[in-house]
Amino acid sequence: MDFKVKRLAADAGTLFSRAVQFTEEKFGQAEKTELDAHLENLLIRAESTKHWTEKILKQTEVLLQPNPNVRIEEFLYEKLDKKVPTRINNHDLLGQSMIDSGTEFGPGTAYGNALIKCGETEKQIGGAEREFIQSSAINFLTPFRNFLEGDFKTILKERKLLQNKRLDLDAAKTKLKKAKMADARALAEQDLKMTQSEFDRQAEITRLLLEGISSTHAHHLRCLNDFVEAQMTYYAQCYQYMVDLQKQLGSFPSAFSSNNNQSTASAAASISVPILPLSAPLPATTTNASSGFTELQNFSGSRKARVLYDYDAAGSNELSLLADEVIMVSSVPGMDSDWLMGERGNQKGKVPITYLELLN
Repeated sequence: MDFKVKRLAADAGTLFSRAVQFTEEKFGQAEKTELDAHLENLLIRAESTKHWTEKILKQTEVLLQPNPNVRIEEFLYEKLDKKVPTRINNHDLLGQSMIDSGTEFGPGTAYGNALIKCGETEKQIGGAEREFIQSSAINFLTPFRNFLEGDFKTILKERKLLQNKRLDLDAAKTKLKKAKMADARALAEQDLKMTQSEFDRQAEITRLLLEGISSTHAHHLRCLNDFVEAQMTYYAQCYQYMVDLQKQLGSFPSAFSSNNNQSTASAAASISVPILPLSAPLPATTTNASSGFTELQNFSGSRKARVLYDYDAAGSNELSLLADEVIMVSSVPGMDSDWLMGERGNQKGKVPITYLELLN
């Protein structure tokens, strides 16, 4: 019991002397032992590393998850050591909406088929995004967090101990200066030697930890390479998915024309050529129109034809059309004279000749 009381009294006395020393230094009433230049530079570099690691970590988290509420939720899951739930991202949502709408319009229609293809590609991009986020979290964010929550906290702890040892050393120096009696001076000198030894030892420990920042930089460099590689893979996947989609939609050129061109073409078509029911004869407004209609009825073999207006197939034996697209058409013996057989890629079906213009 007496030992504990004496220990508490000694600790209280040490804390008091440190507080007095710190206060007197602030008011310029006591000398302060300065750290050597090398150690000071190491401390500055450590603080800079901590500052920029925090900033890069925060901005990377914002990049990977822009929603702050979701970031907080994921942070809480990690702190509670619970698995973060797999989330449906915006690409998944858009892709599913496109697939659902394409199914509603009909996979056999040009628009419905295109929507489904786009939706499937969006979902592929959503999957690639999840892989990129997961890879970045493991290989980039986690090492940065480990440094801030592990190595740097150890550095802060040892740095605080160094500060305390420095205060003890300076307090011992002040005590030696104030000692008048020989016995008091001898005791103060002994105390100074002990505090100097403890300070030097703590300074060496702190220096070794701070020099380890170079290894941290090397590790973070490898993590940065991993992050760049993951990002490059993600963008390359997205690019390839879109190239493949563009090839699939190659038979729908009107889908990629500008809105202005589409509007102009549609307006011109609606003014110059009225859309008629299939049973109605094509009006001979001009000699060219009449000759074009006759050519459509009488040609043989296969020819390219430009679609004049959009057409939605009324049955599975018909082919849906988009204005301005080019398809292959052929005449079939025994088929109604108002119809031709149209072909677009692997799709085949009847098309009304009043919607077509033969190309040379």
